[in-house]
Amino acid sequence: MEENLSNEVDIRRAKIEQLKAEGEIPYKEKFERTCTILQAREKLGEHVKIAGRIVFRRIMGKFGFCQIRDIYAAIQISVGRNEFSEEDYNFYKKMIDIGDFIGVEGEVYQTQTGEVTVRAEKITLLSKTLRPLPEKFHGIADTEIRYRQRYLDLITNEDSRKIFLTRSKVESFIRRYLEDNGFIEVETPILQTSVSGASAKPFFTHHNALDMQCNLRIATECALKECIAAGIDRVFELGKDFRNEGMDPAHLQEFTQVEWYASYWNFEDNIAFFKKMIVELFKTCFGTTKVNYQGQEIDFDGAWPRVDYVARMRELLGCDFLSVDDVDELKKIAVEKQKLFSYAELEECKTVRTLIDYIYKRKIRADIVEPTILFNYPASLIPLARRNDKDDRIIDVFQVVAGGQELVKAYSELVDPITQRKTLEDQLKEKAAGDEETMDVDEDFLLAMEHGMPPISGLGFGIDRFLMFAFDCPNIRDVVLFPTMK
Repeated sequence: MEENLSNEVDIRRAKIEQLKAEGEIPYKEKFERTCTILQAREKLGEHVKIAGRIVFRRIMGKFGFCQIRDIYAAIQISVGRNEFSEEDYNFYKKMIDIGDFIGVEGEVYQTQTGEVTVRAEKITLLSKTLRPLPEKFHGIADTEIRYRQRYLDLITNEDSRKIFLTRSKVESFIRRYLEDNGFIEVETPILQTSVSGASAKPFFTHHNALDMQCNLRIATECALKECIAAGIDRVFELGKDFRNEGMDPAHLQEFTQVEWYASYWNFEDNIAFFKKMIVELFKTCFGTTKVNYQGQEIDFDGAWPRVDYVARMRELLGCDFLSVDDVDELKKIAVEKQKLFSYAELEECKTVRTLIDYIYKRKIRADIVEPTILFNYPASLIPLARRNDKDDRIIDVFQVVAGGQELVKAYSELVDPITQRKTLEDQLKEKAAGDEETMDVDEDFLLAMEHGMPPISGLGFGIDRFLMFAFDCPNIRDVVLFPTMK
């Protein structure tokens, strides 16, 4: 295989040298198109000038067909000796290969089989390729090649083109929807001086000019809430976050999410807003509100049932687990009394917070199929969420779960600076107990809170995870254009 590839590269390299020797420019400066390939398909009977990459070619003596395409569409080109001089036809046959970019001039017509085709009157070599495309132009079987050489995947795989074109539409829709509802997009720092905004293990780096340790942001939350304090009543950011945690088919260390925050809302307002938005998003970007995920049809345009997180966890553990603050005691209840797990399965859970989250993911979330709202979370899980007025051990949080996957998390925000400082100091105790996914005491954020914040509700929506779910992809890398590879 490598030898064949090497021979092919040598042949194409020789063609490039021959082109140069004959005064032909193998890499043109530009080409004046009159329309795109997609537009040309609607111009039957008209003369067009289009350009694209050859992905298929067949020559039958003095006549042949090729197909050119771009990310949006493909079109057939007919090339015949009647429209070309002998010299030009021989140039096309001998010097142009699959993978090359060409410009085509001619009339659009329809073949007897109904195929929209351009009858080429002139073909211009625009860019000569050294390496051939994969033999199976309908798709690349090797997943590592697909991820490492995404350009080949997009050239050859219709499913991948659909995913990434839809991804662009989804991000555009979210921005437009938020802006139409009074939200302002801002940019917050990726390079930060404290780990804040979520419970996650960060990436660290060194700032040479200031000679200090920095971290890549794990969330935009704290900076966006500082914008609320500044008077921006509705604010959002759609961008990259970074969490230095394990890799698996559902997680990447670099991921994209949108976070938004609205003054004077509580989490119930966010539930209503998100549900309306996601239904419109499905209709606009997918043409349906139904998703086929893991063999099940899931419809987002219906009633979303609610599950009380705390009440369900009490049922599982058979006790008021909110009163248990010793992780070993709670493990004993889960293993010996309720027989939910073995001690070996819970070994990595170093704190009550991580243990509760572990139980939730495996005994509650995993069984949810239809879009469901989980609410009433233990306060220990999220230090930035508002404590419930009736029971400060509970926070006003909701998540939307479907097909066993968490799609969104939102809550009424904690804006009490005294309580906030205490919750962040509690995080330091958990870090000392061995939990690496804790927040720092972010003094800049606390200072902003001490200057006053209105009631707020915020929401985080992961774009990668959502698209993985919507397209029923087995690996999150299938929906990320350039995933990090070892």
